[in-house]
Amino acid sequence: MPKRILYASLAAGALLAVGCQSTKSTTSAAKQPAVVTLGKQVVPASEFAYVYRKNNATAPDYGTRANVTEYLDLYTNFKLKVLEAEQRGLDTTQAFQRELDGYKQQLAQPYLTEKSVTDQLVREAYDRLSKEISASHILVRVAPDADPRDTLAAYQKAVALRQRVTSGEDFNQVARQASEDPSARDNGGQLGYFTAMQMVYPFENVAYKTKEGEVSAPVRTRFGYHVIKVNDVRPAQGEIKVAHLMIRATPGMPKADSVTAKKKVDELYSRLRRREDWDKLVTQFSEDAGSAANGGELPAFGTGRMIPSFEEVAFKLQKPGDISAPVQTPYGWHIIKLIEKQPVPTFEAMAPTLKSKVAKDSRSELNRAAFLKRIRQENQFVEMPPVRDALLAQADTALVNGRFKSETFLSKFPSGKRKKGELVVNGDAPLFTIKGKPYPIKDFLAYVQQGQRARAGADPRFVMQQLYDQYVDQSLTEFEKTNLDTKYEDYRMLVKEYRDGILLFQLMDEKVWSKALTDTVGLQQFFTANQANYQWGPRVQATMISAASPAILTQAQKQLATGRYEVTRDTPSPVSFRAGQATILPPSQASLDRLATSLAADPTLNLTVTGRVKRGETTALAQRRAAAVVAYLTGKGVAASRISTKTTPTPASDASALFTLTSTSTAVLEENLNAKNPLAVQILKQNFQKGDSKVVDDVIDRGPGTYQVQKDGRFYAVTIEKALPAGPKTLSETRGQATSDYQNYLEKQWLAELRTKNPVQVNQTEVDKLITK
Repeated sequence: MPKRILYASLAAGALLAVGCQSTKSTTSAAKQPAVVTLGKQVVPASEFAYVYRKNNATAPDYGTRANVTEYLDLYTNFKLKVLEAEQRGLDTTQAFQRELDGYKQQLAQPYLTEKSVTDQLVREAYDRLSKEISASHILVRVAPDADPRDTLAAYQKAVALRQRVTSGEDFNQVARQASEDPSARDNGGQLGYFTAMQMVYPFENVAYKTKEGEVSAPVRTRFGYHVIKVNDVRPAQGEIKVAHLMIRATPGMPKADSVTAKKKVDELYSRLRRREDWDKLVTQFSEDAGSAANGGELPAFGTGRMIPSFEEVAFKLQKPGDISAPVQTPYGWHIIKLIEKQPVPTFEAMAPTLKSKVAKDSRSELNRAAFLKRIRQENQFVEMPPVRDALLAQADTALVNGRFKSETFLSKFPSGKRKKGELVVNGDAPLFTIKGKPYPIKDFLAYVQQGQRARAGADPRFVMQQLYDQYVDQSLTEFEKTNLDTKYEDYRMLVKEYRDGILLFQLMDEKVWSKALTDTVGLQQFFTANQANYQWGPRVQATMISAASPAILTQAQKQLATGRYEVTRDTPSPVSFRAGQATILPPSQASLDRLATSLAADPTLNLTVTGRVKRGETTALAQRRAAAVVAYLTGKGVAASRISTKTTPTPASDASALFTLTSTSTAVLEENLNAKNPLAVQILKQNFQKGDSKVVDDVIDRGPGTYQVQKDGRFYAVTIEKALPAGPKTLSETRGQATSDYQNYLEKQWLAELRTKNPVQVNQTEVDKLITK
């Protein structure tokens, strides 16, 4: 197994796809025999067996003597480095503990859930994605933590509203009158079509279980109570990808502007029907800046993710390339072009995404409830109802007014000696136990004091009950997290991998990786001693142009021959002068400062300054203006040799000087030629040896000259300037490979030192137990 694989597995700690029902730990590692001993440090046989199986089970040579022996050697080196880190105390630093704690929080998540419930919710969500529902609703608002009296009042109001619509009143009209969803006044409560994962789960659940045309009983979500009417059920439309051409026309704009926008979009639609080029018209006229440069293309979307009017028209397009008549949205007028239709993917393809969404969706509440129910039983949760009830009974307005203090609250209960069997309520009395561990009243009251907030008018007992339930759930979860390493072997081993991996990374960076980068003297000495390993084969100095078509190839060759290429991006602003003078105005000086910075940063750039004059001014004045710009830039450190000047005889509307930037970099030529197609042209100017390029390999032996090659649908021109003999590489030419080799050298030296410091003894009897082939 290559070392980089071992580092990826052990240092990074490859995540296991495990749930809360993972293998339980068995015998304590301390009682296990050693597979190898490092000085006085024992590596348990069970630990090595676990890691070996995990990282090699699918290898074709798994279980062979050679494979087991090789992996044991790698694992031994790994443990020697970790042991060194421990002996240096790197595992005691605050930075190490913070990093490990962060990883433990992530690693714990799969164990703090109910995998079977997650699987059921993922499958349910996928099955529902095959249908789309159109529904209307009436909302009666009530907060999730509302007082029971307010909750009951909201429920009764929702029941009464449902009775009105089931007795014959128009649902949409009742929604306009009584729904507490502000949008209902305009849409009558209509929500349009939606599918799974687009509504909060309780709403979705009832909507999918209500038959078309029927009205549901009130259902509660975090927004309040909803009465839902299902208007229609249809098969899922899947997702589509479209492009659009948009002419902006917003509500409230002047009527004349609105009329102009409509005329403009109608004209564009006519031109498109005459088969004018879509991309060209979008680039020229679309007012959606975010998509115009990309042919108007939008991300794929499904039902319920776009403005309804846009979505409805888009989904009616049948074949790729079909174009809609103009459709209006609040953003303006759109002409829509269908690119492709995408059906609902398979369950296997969607399962990972759905699982992630379920974890963040309100469905996760079902999962958490099932998890808490299980760990209550597994962790032997026992509460003290008399103590709990005594606390709830004493809750008063201080809690709902945000003035709760635990000491004041405890003072309500009698102190001193109690009669036998009399209830004891004090700060140390247990409120409940988890696996025999008591959770005293004082800890709960501290939680209450910290988590209180003003809730004027609420029932104090109800608020205290809510806080008690939250505290119990939090305590159960924290207890489970604290005991994961004793409960699940997978988790314990995974945390150990992360712990050791962090230590390994810190020490490898110090002893090998960073050292090889900073020890320039050592690197040079190593390179010189191993010069025979860094040799060039026969090479050629050449330029290779790769083009999408012969025409583009010819264009690239012609422009490449000029040696200078105009920079069309970020063209400097013209310089303004005082009328009749060659004095640069202050705003233009700031622009020239930025230009000087750009020239200093890129030595491939050259500048041409064109002086201009207004009608009635002389050419000599234009020359002085160009010279003034040159003087300003050279004063900022730009070499005069990189600036040329000229004048234009054509009078201008203002007194100014224009700029043209050129570059000797072929990257600029590539950028110009790839303006419409990012893959139109690629240009490489470098030394090639055999194996660097299949295209150059075809002509490398022909000697200097230009050769045309066609390969894999691309068109190439290879110009060989000269042949280069074989010979030694310089360190700068092979620094990356030399540095990597030097790192390997440093690591071998370091490992030899570690093996001397902590002699290695292998227990072959335990090793042989893993040999199965």
